[in-house]
Amino acid sequence: MWISPEFKIYIVKEFQRLKEEEQKQLGWSAKRELSRINYRIHTDAIKHNLIPAEITKAQASIIYANEADVLNVAMFGMTAKQWRDTNPDLKGNIRDYASINELICLSNMENLNAVFIEQGMPQPERLIKLNQIAIHQMSVLESGDNNRELLK
Repeated sequence: MWISPEFKIYIVKEFQRLKEEEQKQLGWSAKRELSRINYRIHTDAIKHNLIPAEITKAQASIIYANEADVLNVAMFGMTAKQWRDTNPDLKGNIRDYASINELICLSNMENLNAVFIEQGMPQPERLIKLNQIAIHQMSVLESGDNNRELLK
């Protein structure tokens, strides 16, 4: 402040901007972590309901990936491979580039798909139902009525 009042204002504003940016990043990270935790619920349902005991780990991996792609197609309209082919220069996966609202919706769908799997619902029916849920939830989350920030 002894240098100049303008400089002090500049420093304060820059500090506020950096804190706001940090909060946005923390919010996204928290939602990504929530998605990862819920994915465990999803994979547990797959393990106990869709993977026969007599298959190899490689075969089981294909089933897990196929079920992850059910969620990807329902939410994003494409499989993980399609996304990688479309975005060869990006590192990570489709979920790493998802918005907070998409991650919230995806987290909900992971839980619902786990329930649908446990109920014995066939995969094509689950995909249709999950896509309908994703469309509805995203329309609610993206509507102008939800201007509150989640992690403030």
